[in-house]
Amino acid sequence: MLTPFTLDGAFSPQDCDRIIDLARLRPLDEAGLVKNMADPAIRRAELAWLDERPGAEWVMDRIVETVARANREAFDFALTDFAESAQVARYGAEREGHFGWHSDIGAGAVAARRKLTMVVQLSEPSTYEGGILEVWPDGNVREAASARGAATIFPSFHLHRVTPVTAGERWSLTIWAHGPAFR
Repeated sequence: MLTPFTLDGAFSPQDCDRIIDLARLRPLDEAGLVKNMADPAIRRAELAWLDERPGAEWVMDRIVETVARANREAFDFALTDFAESAQVARYGAEREGHFGWHSDIGAGAVAARRKLTMVVQLSEPSTYEGGILEVWPDGNVREAASARGAATIFPSFHLHRVTPVTAGERWSLTIWAHGPAFR
């Protein structure tokens, strides 16, 4: 299995614009870590949770289709649900937005069930510098696809990060697919 797995064009440029517009309907929240803790040395970004934005239902339909396809083609994990809302993140150069090395599986009841992480590139890569999504599935760090609308999918236990944005702003959509514990 090649990790990270990429589905180019999973979302059209118009879809990406619509998702960013949904996120901007209300002020964005400061991104945190687990249990509402914040540490700007680890993560500096703003977030919108799509389940709190009216008119975002179509995004979840596309997410389900995209994750199901990636799981069929690359992972074959036992997936049961999406127990968390999709999150739109904005990483801005004014604060050197970033997210240090981490995995998405946590100790909480829901985070412990995360099996696949999907990150969709919403910004045109020419509009920002830095902000590279890197995945470390083995002894080699790999850069995720940066094409607008590309979906990058990887096991939630893989280490990954977003390097500091040094110019412009990077927008992304993230969701986790959940299932029974790995065996």
